[in-house]
Amino acid sequence: MDTLSYKTISANKETAKKEWVVVDATDQVVGRLCSKVAKLLRGKYKPNFTPHADCGDNVIIINSEKVVFTGKKETDKVYTRYTGYPGGQRFATPSRACCRRVRWAVR
Repeated sequence: MDTLSYKTISANKETAKKEWVVVDATDQVVGRLCSKVAKLLRGKYKPNFTPHADCGDNVIIINSEKVVFTGKKETDKVYTRYTGYPGGQRFATPSRACCRRVRWAVR
């Protein structure tokens, strides 16, 4: 007899089907691109998404040096990081940081 099964299916390491996804970052806004990539990495769009399991896809970002910032964020936004030592607070703007490492914004 055919009956519907209402059991919840949880994904685990063996049942998760990971795929490779290539994302082109040309003329994409940094924040929106990163949120889309995070959704792919986490696997939230999959029907068998399980929060405690790694069921997301593998992502390759190409042309990451061609991302754009909206407004004046490239010169006015300041990223703060701390080295862990006294007086070790470091500040960087996206324009200065991207000069040193091209793919810094989407890393």
